[in-house]
Amino acid sequence: MNQAVSILGVALMKSLAHVPLGLLRALGWVLGAVLFGMVRSRRRVVMANLQVCFPELSRDQRRGLAWQTFIHFAQAWLDRSWLWHAPAHEVRQRLQLTGAVHELTQPSPETALTETPTSQCPAVIFAPHFMGLDAAWTTLTQQVPRRINTIYFPQVNPVVDRWIMAGRQRFGQGQLVQRGEGAQTLVARLRAGEPLYLLPDLNYEPAESLFVPFFGHVAATVPSLSRFAKLGRAKVVPVLSKLTPKGYTIEVLPAWDDFPTQDVEADTALMNQRLETYIRTMPSQYYWVHRRFKDLPPGVPAVYRK
Repeated sequence: MNQAVSILGVALMKSLAHVPLGLLRALGWVLGAVLFGMVRSRRRVVMANLQVCFPELSRDQRRGLAWQTFIHFAQAWLDRSWLWHAPAHEVRQRLQLTGAVHELTQPSPETALTETPTSQCPAVIFAPHFMGLDAAWTTLTQQVPRRINTIYFPQVNPVVDRWIMAGRQRFGQGQLVQRGEGAQTLVARLRAGEPLYLLPDLNYEPAESLFVPFFGHVAATVPSLSRFAKLGRAKVVPVLSKLTPKGYTIEVLPAWDDFPTQDVEADTALMNQRLETYIRTMPSQYYWVHRRFKDLPPGVPAVYRK
């Protein structure tokens, strides 16, 4: 039964690829409003996150921000229809790649002075969990002439798993490395000049995390950005995705010139600090539906109460 429903769901997403973007976004608005009203448990999570991170806002202001978060969540979800199934030229028209794109295409220092550079500078792409994270991945794998790797968490439902894997590997440049394959493969590819698209800003396994500040509150944060950059001898290049009326703007920021250091915990705290500045530019587009403060040190009051 579940697989039959999933097959129908995938078929629906494929059919939505041909719907005009304005109409699709309107459908997303309706879906987001329904989710905001009906999925009360997740709404409480969003409101709790916003209360921790934006205590200066009134409750009504946070509720309005939560409403917008659900709208953007639904719109971004439906956008996967055209990201993964619309004609390639149409996808490209809706994805605007801006900023320091040269950070992802410049040759490595060892080969920069040769006439035919054979390698490109190792880079870890810091991709925060904004709603357009799949749009950013599609943009880079379609428009940057370079193979890019990312960590993939397999889905329990095999139909959904095949659909997501096919969508994220659509343009050939994207390589999904399952988490169980280990870090050695990713480090080797980094050193060979293949960027790593990394999303390290959620609450994953507490045993693998450090407790560092996030919007002034302690948060379990994996130190993978610092460690991959160090092991791969790579620079860190932030890439931000912004949902717009015409599609998405994907901005490549300049590489961090002071990262990584010898202090993994300080690096991880700095990552969160810089992420905060990115979030403040478009707070309703961050992935607040995740329980960011789920795991806390002993003695710290729980954020999510029933």
